[in-house]
This record gives sequence, C-alpha cells and structure tokens, in this order.
Amino acid sequence: MQCSKDLDFYMSFFLSGMGILFLVKQLTIPAGYGKHIENNTKQGYIMIPAKYAWFIQELPSFLVPLLLILVSRQQNVFSCMMLLLMFCGHYFQRTFIYSAFTRGRPSPINIVIMAASFCTFNGFLQGHCMVYIATYPDEWHMDIRFASGVLIFYLGMGINIHSDHILRNLRKPSEVTYKIPKGGMFNYVSGANFLGEIVEWFGYAIATWSLPAFAFAFFTLCSIGPRAYHHHR
Repeated sequence: MQCSKDLDFYMSFFLSGMGILFLVKQLTIPAGYGKHIENNTKQGYIMIPAKYAWFIQELPSFLVPLLLILVSRQQNVFSCMMLLLMFCGHYFQRTFIYSAFTRGRPSPINIVIMAASFCTFNGFLQGHCMVYIATYPDEWHMDIRFASGVLIFYLGMGINIHSDHILRNLRKPSEVTYKIPKGGMFNYVSGANFLGEIVEWFGYAIATWSLPAFAFAFFTLCSIGPRAYHHHR
C-alpha cells in the first residue's frame, strides 16, 4: 500500500496545475452548478438533488484517509490522529451535516462525478502523506507552525460553517432562489463561505507543513476564489 515519496510530489504538482487550469477557465465563466448552473452549456444531464450531490461528492474525502489509516501498519500516531483527523473533520461536517441541511439547487451529474473524482484523488494524497510520508519531532505540537496553523484552520472552519448557516436561513424550506446575505463575515466580503474555506486549508497547510497540503490550499484558492468574484458581480 505504501508508495514512494515521489508520488506525493508528482500528485501535488498535478494538483497545483489543476488549480491553475481552474483559475484560467473560471476567469470568465464560473463552474456550472448552484446559481451559475445556467453556465453548464451542455444539455440533457441527469440532475441530482443538492443533498445527495453534496453527500456523494464529499464522501471520498472523508472515507479514503480513514481507510488509509485502517490498512496502515505505520506507527505515525501524531500525524494520523492529530493532523489528518482535522482534514477528516472538515469533510465529516460537509458530508453528513452540510449535505443534510443544504437547500441548494440540484447539480448536474457530470459536476458530481468530477467533484467525487477530485475528492478521491485529494483524499488519497493528503492521507498518504500523513500516514506514510510525514514525520514530525515529538515537540511539533509546541511549534509555532502547528499552533498558528491549527488556530487559522478552526477560524476558517468557523467562518465557513457560520456563513453556510446564514445562507441557509435566507430561504424558506421550499425556496431555492438566491438572496444577498448579511451578517457575520458577509458584512465585509461577498463570499464569506468561500473565504472561510480558503483560510481553513491554508491553516491546515501551515499546521502540517507539507507539500500536498499547500498544493490543496493553492487549488482551493484557484477554484473557489474566482467563484467568489463571480458571486460578487
């Protein structure tokens, strides 16, 4: 099951390249889901209700790292139990809580498949790095990178969850129309939910101090940063 350290490097390089491609592609046209679903120019796709779409596409990011932990015989306890579980905690919330309460629009099946494929790829990359590759000194929990990264991570997660709560409560249970949110970080930025997630993953990257985590943070910035811009417009 264990692969070489080079694998993490090449997968991280590929992930960063994907981020640049997403950035270029979305400079003019955002990804065709949610309020921008009309930008999905191809017709005839099966539409999946938002609750099921989010559950399906986010689940691999939760399951794959846990499976790597279960099948591993490594004794890398700190990285597995402290850092990787931060990653899994985010996706537990997105898979089982966010998906259950979301009131968004249905997503095209092609978007769901691409998102699930990405989450499988990234879940393996982050999990493999933490389980098999990353090593930390015993006093890592006292390091400023770990302490500041964890603080930034949970600050971003709090902004993300609170912003999603505000967005959900803009609509009645039967509504899927979009309204301008107010309160929380929405008083300062248009895409507070996106900002929270970007902050979250840069915090994770600092806490883990690993190339795969920084590649994922960069990808997140490139993929949902432009979406926040289009939301603002």
